[in-house]
Amino acid sequence: MFRICGGASTGRSISDSAAVLAPVRRGPRLRRLAATAGAAILAILFAPPAARAQQQPGRLQIRLDASEPEAVLAILARRQAGQAVDSEDWRRLFATEPYRRLKAREASMGRAFTDADFRQFVLSDTLLARAGDLRETLADWRRADLTAAAGRAFAYLPPDAVIRATVYPVIKPQTNSFVFEATTDAAIFLYLNPSETEPQFENTVAHELHHIGYASVSARFDSSIAGLSPDAHAAAEWMGAFGEGFAMLAAAGGPDVHPHAVSPPEERARWDRDVADFGRDLPVLERFFLDVASGRLRTPEDRQRVAMSFFGVQGPWYTVGWKMAVVIERRFGRDRLILCMLDPRALLVSYNQAAAELNRAGGEQLPLWSNQLLQVMGARDAAGR
Repeated sequence: MFRICGGASTGRSISDSAAVLAPVRRGPRLRRLAATAGAAILAILFAPPAARAQQQPGRLQIRLDASEPEAVLAILARRQAGQAVDSEDWRRLFATEPYRRLKAREASMGRAFTDADFRQFVLSDTLLARAGDLRETLADWRRADLTAAAGRAFAYLPPDAVIRATVYPVIKPQTNSFVFEATTDAAIFLYLNPSETEPQFENTVAHELHHIGYASVSARFDSSIAGLSPDAHAAAEWMGAFGEGFAMLAAAGGPDVHPHAVSPPEERARWDRDVADFGRDLPVLERFFLDVASGRLRTPEDRQRVAMSFFGVQGPWYTVGWKMAVVIERRFGRDRLILCMLDPRALLVSYNQAAAELNRAGGEQLPLWSNQLLQVMGARDAAGR
């Protein structure tokens, strides 16, 4: 389907793209989640076709595995009670599925991750002081309706999309969240953060589930761009990064729900400021697509270097993708939007059609994709520009 970079919060050929996205992460919850989502999209975009073709029976298979934080909290409870932590406590922790997969993920990225280091983290006074908050947060997150989250994702996916994923709330030294093995045995690792409410947790899961479902129908995206020249094909693959905006729309539940309805006021205000830059950001993305399609950005490294700058906290891949999706859905309906998600050229043309109508009606004046881009991408300029 899409190919974005080589692994960041949705899929990529190299386990996940946290490493690629490291420069964008700057600390706050939103930056961590932005890096997560970017990684997932990248992983899907660059996943090998064979991996992306594997679909499991049944449209939805989702579960929450909290065995790792339960084991950590059990150790902290023993410490709070003045009891010794014995070898069986550690064996139980290190045998949990989330811990084993977390360790495998870190190894796949060449990062040091040892049982001894993790034991030291669990025995720290800093973690002990947070035990109560962590316990309450885990209880809150357990109440989240993951089936409802998957339902919001499915509402913006074609009928043949499937979602198979395990959600792992984890207590760990690093505060990042990420998707691992998104196209094979998808694992959504979410740092157990007491500042993140149950609705925020559910929204994040819905966002990541949309990425996973989107990946399951990637062959249709691949087919839609198969006839393009190599450079135009590369540009079309990067258009798959608009999946971040599609996932924002799906997680919110529709075009009339603010993407940050459950977020703190400062995150909602930041999104509103960034969306207000749509008129500036769309032409910037067009220049990138033209530079790729024309061969001016020839190497994958050069393309990735520029494209990664559009992730940011929730940068143009999110805001422009979301705005285009909203414009298309409001004008043509959700079925048309879902078809556009599977063909980036249809996405450009359908957006142009809807935006041109809005512009003629005297409402918000929206920028259009140029005839030059539509031509180089082999898309008919149905907007009549």
